[in-house]
Amino acid sequence: TKAAFGDYQCNAAMSLGKRVGKPPRDVAVRLVAAAQLADVCEAPEIAGPGFLNLRVREDALASRLAVALADPVRLALPLKRAQRIVVDYSSPNIAKEMHVGHLRSTVIGDALARLLELQGHLVVRLNHVGDWGTQFGMLITYLREVAPAALETTGGAARLDGLGISDLVSFYKQAKKRFDEDEVFQSASRAAVVALQAGDPACLAAWRGLCEKSRAEFGLIYQTLGVDERLTERGESFYNGGLEEVVRRLDEAGVLVTSEGARVVFPEGAQPGADAQAGPPPLIVVKSDGGYMYSTTDLAAIVHRATEEKAERVLYVTDAGQSLHFAQVFAAARRAHLVPDGVSLEHVPFGLVLGEDGKKFKTRSGDTVRLSDLLAEARRIP
Repeated sequence: TKAAFGDYQCNAAMSLGKRVGKPPRDVAVRLVAAAQLADVCEAPEIAGPGFLNLRVREDALASRLAVALADPVRLALPLKRAQRIVVDYSSPNIAKEMHVGHLRSTVIGDALARLLELQGHLVVRLNHVGDWGTQFGMLITYLREVAPAALETTGGAARLDGLGISDLVSFYKQAKKRFDEDEVFQSASRAAVVALQAGDPACLAAWRGLCEKSRAEFGLIYQTLGVDERLTERGESFYNGGLEEVVRRLDEAGVLVTSEGARVVFPEGAQPGADAQAGPPPLIVVKSDGGYMYSTTDLAAIVHRATEEKAERVLYVTDAGQSLHFAQVFAAARRAHLVPDGVSLEHVPFGLVLGEDGKKFKTRSGDTVRLSDLLAEARRIP
């Protein structure tokens, strides 16, 4: 707020005036008379049609600061009943560079985890990285063609000698183009995915190498941002063993139906047909080709966090664009009783990083802005 409007401003009188049928300024007068703020604020000021401007008393602020400074570890924050809380944040993709969109999830998630710990909670920090899927089949197939020497292994992982994360991003873009245009390459990529899922040693070594290369790059970003070192990687692949069980339990609960060849969960009360087209889309759990979705992995992660991590709350720190996804995943988990009633599942949304055109912030070439470039520029500016 502007200095002229005090330290805080309250506009509650505006909406209350409409509800009680009185001028907002009259309501503001009654609010001031009823409020007990003398030990914290100077006399409230009524401005304009009914805004309340509040200024914190300097002696009250000094007193609170003195109490906080006397407890340098916890800043005198009141202890709450300790809960075991999982905070899921950052979540970049393997073989891709972190971009500007990852900044908010990383910083907000880390800050939330620290605040919760100060309140006395036991916090588990999890990094749900994207480390599984068709893209790895494409990338492994392309590397075999253009850089086979990079796939030579040490300790069960491809060394990827001479390749940086930016090289892998470039290779992925070229592999994706080939995948979309070349049926032979597409078939080879799909075969590589099947082999990877089946535990083929060569494919697993390539995948491990990609993960290690990416992990090192992510670590540099986290070090620059001062992210807590206890952030633990739990990628999509970690939950592979629980996917079939999740599908079975959804089916047994009667919430999983077949629609256009896929296995989906419709919003409660909705069913396949014309009426469903007007509402939210169903949550796809198993694709028509039998493949699993992000939703399937998220449901398996919920089960693991509730049963193995013993979480009482699970916070997902992602952009607001994923609000519908998490609402559907949480609802499906509740309906199928995948999680105990006492476990709180919460999406912590934040706004997208937008450019001047109102769209997701990208470079002039149309690529997302690399987080490493943004941080380098921030260090350069005095």
